[in-house]
Amino acid sequence: MSSILITGASKGVGRATAAELAKRGHRVIATARDPRSLDGLDVAERLRLDVTDQASVDAAIKDAGEIDTLISNAGAIFAAAVEASPLDEIERLYSHNTVGAIRVTQAVLPQMRQRNKGRLIFVSSVGGRTVHPSQAAYGATKWALEAFGETLALELAGFGVDVTLAEPGPISSGALDDVLSYRLSDDPYAALLDGPGIPAEMMSSPEQVAAVLADLVESPEVPLRVPVGPVAEHVINARNSAPWDRPFVLG
Repeated sequence: MSSILITGASKGVGRATAAELAKRGHRVIATARDPRSLDGLDVAERLRLDVTDQASVDAAIKDAGEIDTLISNAGAIFAAAVEASPLDEIERLYSHNTVGAIRVTQAVLPQMRQRNKGRLIFVSSVGGRTVHPSQAAYGATKWALEAFGETLALELAGFGVDVTLAEPGPISSGALDDVLSYRLSDDPYAALLDGPGIPAEMMSSPEQVAAVLADLVESPEVPLRVPVGPVAEHVINARNSAPWDRPFVLG
């Protein structure tokens, strides 16, 4: 049995992962900005943790005790063309998706290094390897997270701490149903941004992603990057085989 702390466990992938790991017999510490949103989760502990608040992170890690695995899942998103993206909203996304993940990582690493054992699982995205119109800010936070994760894998190789970046494709968690968006007046980018949406059959369910994350917790060894779901595998394979000297558009 492992002791696993999950950020962003109030809904979607985080909540499904907490439930899956608890079902498998692990000690799960589920965290969220509002611990009341964790009601009904049958886990060992439910703690308040806001990844953008250092005091909140420090208190949660102290209360959690020994942590074998961190699943860094908390994240936010908005949609906008680059020209229409408010700078304070870009900063908010970086604070949540990138800096927040590193803040929690810094808090758990000392105990993992002292034990010479631990695992960091970052929930990245296919958007951390590719780009899409209207998703520049979100994608940039995930590309940055990928850089931090890969660097951590190098730095921690001698300390017994594994690092893996899980890269799901679109997920039917509801997070994409009504995404916060920003437009310019007389929007010149409307043709790029107004699409039919992602077909349901192309989405992974939160439970499918949770099963992959739980397997990563239990695996004796983990790769640095793990595409999650057939769409992610297809898109990342296509990106890897395409030239890097021009923007990549998935046909």
